[in-house]
Amino acid sequence: MAFRLKGLWLSRRGLVSVRWISSQRIEPTGKTSPGRALFGDTVVVDNIPYQTDHLTNVTPNILAKIGRNLHRTKHHPLYLIRKRIENYFYSHFLNRRGNPLFSVNDSISPVVTLEQNFDSLLVPEDHVSRAPSDSYYINSSYMLRAHTSAHQCELMRSGLDAFLVMGDVYRRDEIDATHYPVFHQVEGVRLFNQHEQLFQKVRDSTGLNIFEQGGKQTPDKQATHSMETAKLLEHSLKTTLMNLARHLFGQDVKARWVDQYFPFTHPSWELEVHHEGEWLEVLGCGIMKQEILYSAGTGDQVGWAFGLGLERLAMKLYSIPDIRLFWSNDSGFLNQFKDCDPNTNVTYKPVSIYPQCTNDLSFWLPSSADFAFSPNDFYDVVRNEGGDLVEQVFLVDEFVHPKTQRTSHCYRIIYRHMERTLTQEEVNVIHRHIEEQVVKLLGGEIR
Repeated sequence: MAFRLKGLWLSRRGLVSVRWISSQRIEPTGKTSPGRALFGDTVVVDNIPYQTDHLTNVTPNILAKIGRNLHRTKHHPLYLIRKRIENYFYSHFLNRRGNPLFSVNDSISPVVTLEQNFDSLLVPEDHVSRAPSDSYYINSSYMLRAHTSAHQCELMRSGLDAFLVMGDVYRRDEIDATHYPVFHQVEGVRLFNQHEQLFQKVRDSTGLNIFEQGGKQTPDKQATHSMETAKLLEHSLKTTLMNLARHLFGQDVKARWVDQYFPFTHPSWELEVHHEGEWLEVLGCGIMKQEILYSAGTGDQVGWAFGLGLERLAMKLYSIPDIRLFWSNDSGFLNQFKDCDPNTNVTYKPVSIYPQCTNDLSFWLPSSADFAFSPNDFYDVVRNEGGDLVEQVFLVDEFVHPKTQRTSHCYRIIYRHMERTLTQEEVNVIHRHIEEQVVKLLGGEIR
C-alpha cells in the first residue's frame, strides 16, 4: 500500500464554501465552490468531462500535471529510482518458469472514485485524509488518487497476487522545498495461499493453517490469522524490504523497524534507514487486513503490502535540494541524469543559484459562515497563479482584532525561477493576481 508516513496527515479545517459532515455526506452551503468559480459547470480531466459540484476543488495548475508521467520519462531521476526498485523485484522474485513474479502497473489513470481511494481500504469515515482540505476532488463521486493503493482491490480482483503499482498521486499540502501537491509512489502487494506458498519452506507443515476460528486480534496478529501465518508473513515482508533497502542504500546500511498504525494493515511498520547522519523514513508496510482481501474476492489468501515515495528517495540518493526540480525542463538539471543507468550513483550539482524575490500578503480571513478557511486553500490559490515560480510560502503573523475579533493572516511568499533571474516587476504582477483570487475565491479582505 502507498502509506502516508507519520506526521503527514495533519488535522485541518474544511474547504471554503463546504461544510465537512462525514465521508459520505458533505453539505453544500449555497456558496459557489472554488472549483465552479474556476471551471463553470464542467471540468475536463484527462480528456474526460465531469460535472462540477460543491465539492470540486481541483485547479488548472494541478490538472496540468496529469499526463506528465515523470516516472515513465526515460533518464529522469524518478524513472531511474523506479527502475532500480523494479529491477530488484525482477531479479529476486521469479516464478516456476523463471519469469518475474511481480507484474508492474505504471499507466493507470489517477482519476478514481471515492470508494476506490477510501472505502475499499477501510479508511474510517472521520479520517482527516477524506477532508476536502487534504485531497483533490473532481466532484462528489470522483477525485485524484491520494495514493496508489486506490487500485489495490481492482488488481486483486483481476487475478494478480504479486504486483507493483507506480504512478502520480495528489494531495493538498504546504509549499516548501520538500512538499509538492503531486508526487509519485510505488506500491507493492504479495498474496499467499496455504498449500503452495506460505508454508512451503516449513519442514513439517502438517496441521498448520493460515486461518484460525475464534481467534482474537492482538498487537502481533489479526483475529482470523493463526500465529504461524502472522510470523511467516512478517518474516517474508521484512526480509523483502530489508533487502530492498540494501539494494538502494548499500549492503552496509543501518536500518530499524518502527511500529505504526495504518487503517488498512495490521500489524504495521515503518522502515527507517540511517543516511547521512540521520534516520530517514523510507516506507510504510504491514499485513493486509483480511477484510480487504474478502471484498476483493481473495479471502482464501493472506498477504502483505508496502508503499514508498519516489521523490523522497531520489532527493536523498541524488542530493536534489528542491522538489520542484523534478518538474523542470532545464537541460542543466536533466542532462546530469541523461547517460545514467539505474545503478549509477549521481550527486546532483546545482547549475546556478538565482536570487529570490520575497513579497508579503496580508488579509482578513472570511467572517462569513459560508467560508471555512484552510491554509491549503490559500496554498492552492498561490500555486495556481504562481506555479513553480513559488519556492516557499509560510505564515509570518496571525492577528486577532481585539474589538471585531476578526483574524488576519500575513503570509510570506518566496519566488524564485529555477532557470533564470526573476524581476520584481514580474513577481508583482503574479502577486496582484494572487490577491485578486484571495478575495474572489476565499472571501478574504486584503489589508
